[in-house]
Amino acid sequence: MDLGLKGRTALVLGAGGGLGGAIAKALAAEGAKLALADISAEGLKRIEGEVKALGAEAMAIEWDLADLAAIDGHVKRIEEKLGPVQVLVNNTGGPPPTPASGQDPALWAKHFNAMVLSVIALTDRVLPGMKAAKWGRIVTSTSSGVVAPIPNLGISNALRSTLVGWSKTLSREVARDGITVNIVLPGRVATDRIKFLDEQKAKREGRAVEEVSAESTGTIPAGRYGKPEEYGDVVAFLASARASYVNGSVIRVDGGLIPSI
Repeated sequence: MDLGLKGRTALVLGAGGGLGGAIAKALAAEGAKLALADISAEGLKRIEGEVKALGAEAMAIEWDLADLAAIDGHVKRIEEKLGPVQVLVNNTGGPPPTPASGQDPALWAKHFNAMVLSVIALTDRVLPGMKAAKWGRIVTSTSSGVVAPIPNLGISNALRSTLVGWSKTLSREVARDGITVNIVLPGRVATDRIKFLDEQKAKREGRAVEEVSAESTGTIPAGRYGKPEEYGDVVAFLASARASYVNGSVIRVDGGLIPSI
């Protein structure tokens, strides 16, 4: 199936990580031009090489999402080299594991700025170009915690839920401009982030990491953690011309983990 992404310019945030890298490679395989953003120079270098090996035109940008003042300059660089951003994949890092109560307001503010305000401000920056072209795709990656809050991820559950409300509201505002806005929820996908969370839980509970991972896997109907590329393929479809009537949706990629309807 031709997804209609050949020659489209896509900006992928968090491209140096497991999910972001998988998304970038899925888009590259469909012929998209890639702007890769991440705070990690090492991760960026790796994924830039991988997407170029797939034949994609790509540029890498070291980008601290918490620096809102840098957004306009970074987007201008992308526009000059690759053209206006037509596909925006909002994929941010997560905060440290914490309870919902007793956290310093400064910690809440820090992660709200990096995880929520950055996404909103960047989306607002690229929307005029999408509206002018009467075509655009905005896909925001959050967490299964927005449907079934995850214990000890209080900040993540709260802030990522904010993005769901924002995304749904925005989807109704821009649909007539040929722009779709959707949320994707990863369940337990085998990335460094999931490995870190399993290690932290094992440390808190005085158990072996293998035991924690096996217990977690046992709660997933599919019987395993997801593969990053399985997640990347879903995002690539939502970013495509083929998904033109999917708008304002929340798509779960979790192997059946979330028990609710």
